[in-house]
Amino acid sequence: MNKSVQLQLEKAPNRKLYLTTIGVILTALLVWSILGVNITGFSQRGLDIASNIVRGILTPDLEFLFDFTSGGGVPYLLFETIAIAFLGTIFGSFLAIPISFLMSPSVVSRPVAFITRLVVIFIRTIPSLVYGLMFIRVTGPGPYAGVLTMSLTSIGMISRLYVDVIENLDRGILEAMTSMGCTTYEKIRYGIMPQLFSNFLSVTIYRYDMNLRDATILGLVGAGGIGAPLIFAMRAYRWNEVGSILIGLVILILAVEIFSNKLRGKLVNG
Repeated sequence: MNKSVQLQLEKAPNRKLYLTTIGVILTALLVWSILGVNITGFSQRGLDIASNIVRGILTPDLEFLFDFTSGGGVPYLLFETIAIAFLGTIFGSFLAIPISFLMSPSVVSRPVAFITRLVVIFIRTIPSLVYGLMFIRVTGPGPYAGVLTMSLTSIGMISRLYVDVIENLDRGILEAMTSMGCTTYEKIRYGIMPQLFSNFLSVTIYRYDMNLRDATILGLVGAGGIGAPLIFAMRAYRWNEVGSILIGLVILILAVEIFSNKLRGKLVNG
């Protein structure tokens, strides 16, 4: 071996103590977490239910799966879920645009940006299920409560990602417009928005992909969509219907995932 290489190897820091310490800490945390979880064994009833679920998925109710009547089958329920997620994403993204500019220190003063960030953090800390239960009390169960919930929960994430895009803008354009005496609105309308459109749309598509999954969960508490029929079928032990609903959800989410990834790739890469 070359002497210079040997000298460099000898000068290299010994990381054995560092790696050993990290390994011991991670092992201790793993053991502590396992001891903190009460793991119980499967009962015979649980195994029977698990086998019924698998059997229901493998032998779905085809009539329910391909029932295209209004409100009658899986296609209509999936369409309602798509509509809830779409409207919630659109409303949330439009509301997030002014909020994101108010969160950006490069556009507004730092105190205004700090206060707006605190409000958005507060919105993001509350789970979507809690918002869903709140809106159900106000509007009653149904898709309208789901749309309102999706809109509010989308604001936190979308505005946060919008701000990251705004902070990476070309500052030269803003400085030139400032020297020309342009107002804040003119800087946003003519200097910022043309640079942000494709990235904003990419973020919105990404959030729609997430809202589609959340809309299914919100249906479990009565906020419209396919979640409510799913939980009703599970409570009634109609596993064939559960299998039909799960198959429809898998196909829908895969299709949306493939389409959104291709669209976002074209928007980002041009």
